[in-house]
Amino acid sequence: MAWFRRRREKPKEAGGSPGDRAASKLDTQHLEEFVRSRRGVEAFIEPRTTVTETTVLLIAYDGEWTRRRVDGPEGARRFAHRMEIPIYDVALVGYPQRMRDFNERRKRAAKAERAEQANDT
Repeated sequence: MAWFRRRREKPKEAGGSPGDRAASKLDTQHLEEFVRSRRGVEAFIEPRTTVTETTVLLIAYDGEWTRRRVDGPEGARRFAHRMEIPIYDVALVGYPQRMRDFNERRKRAAKAERAEQANDT
């Protein structure tokens, strides 16, 4: 039986748990591209959880959003300052309504597409 085997740490490259991975250059590049390619982007700091490190949520004027890991709350603030966008703490202000509206529109569109595909078969 394997009850007493030692638990081996997985190397960072192998994945490990979702919270093991720190922010990467690709994360930052993705966030920068999102800001450059959309209007009215605002940043929201999401606190560290047991599952993920601190993340920044970027939300465009129409509610489209993206989320990536950052190097702590100060890293998120530096990013927002560098990109010249406003930044808020989601624990204090919550998520904006336009994000919820965007998610609802996406959900309805996906449901309509599934129904259309079911009718085609």
